[in-house]
Amino acid sequence: MPELPDIVVYIEALERRMVDRTLVKVRVTSPFLLRTTIPPIGAVQGKTVRAMRRLGKRIAIGLEDDLWLVLHLMVAGRLHWAAAGVKLSPKHALAAFDFPDGALMLTEAGAKKRASLHLVKGERSLRDCDPGGLEVLDASLEKFTRALTSHNHTLKRALTDPRLLSGIGNSYSDEILHQARLSPVAMTQKLAPDEIRRLHEAARETLVRWIEILRREAGESFPEGVTAFREGFAVHGKFGKPCPQCGTRVQRIRYADRETNYCPRCQTGGRLLADRSLSLLLKNDWPRTIEELEDAHGPLSRNRPAN
Repeated sequence: MPELPDIVVYIEALERRMVDRTLVKVRVTSPFLLRTTIPPIGAVQGKTVRAMRRLGKRIAIGLEDDLWLVLHLMVAGRLHWAAAGVKLSPKHALAAFDFPDGALMLTEAGAKKRASLHLVKGERSLRDCDPGGLEVLDASLEKFTRALTSHNHTLKRALTDPRLLSGIGNSYSDEILHQARLSPVAMTQKLAPDEIRRLHEAARETLVRWIEILRREAGESFPEGVTAFREGFAVHGKFGKPCPQCGTRVQRIRYADRETNYCPRCQTGGRLLADRSLSLLLKNDWPRTIEELEDAHGPLSRNRPAN
């Protein structure tokens, strides 16, 4: 799922191409995409784009007459800039927003169509589309602490809850927790003040760093290749590969269609977290520590960086 850094760079690219330009036509090919009927989608045709906003992981396109198109890309939705009047493939293309000199095309891979488009009128209706999580990049340590500890959740759940913190999802939460050297299953209300401070700093530094990386990669081009698995990530999507800090092989917890990646030496004090599916299968044979895993499968550390 595109997260805060990806959405920021998407919006910057869209601002250069859409603001102060007239939206000629909206073509919606998927019956599952458009989630509102009032105002009708035809109301935006011929309107000029005035502003772009990020609402968590949503992109809001503001037009004349206080109309807002709100796009939520979900897991597999992606944006592309194409030639005006681009032909839409019924298999993957969900919609196109046609401008005189180009078109914004929305695609979604896979059979599950989860991406959504809302058309709302007015600031109040726009606010209703925002889950309301705290904007970490603008938040003081005090506000961050208050939001984080308002419920007693695991850190992984808290970081990815859009009602608590805005724009962070599965990928960047793993990177933030690795930089903060904190376990994904640590409980928020049991954290020491220093641990919360480390998490706050890691969240801000990780998000800012990746915004800058993605900006440089895109340059003046439209950002393509948006993915949850970046080459420069430390742990997310790196199961079995060496942690860049200590060389220990990255481990994972899998649940449904998601997985959490972490370094057991840097983040959990050498303890392996129970993978729900494998630990149920292996029961008492499931290793609990790095040492037990090494005994079963050989040394866990590989290619440890030189000091």
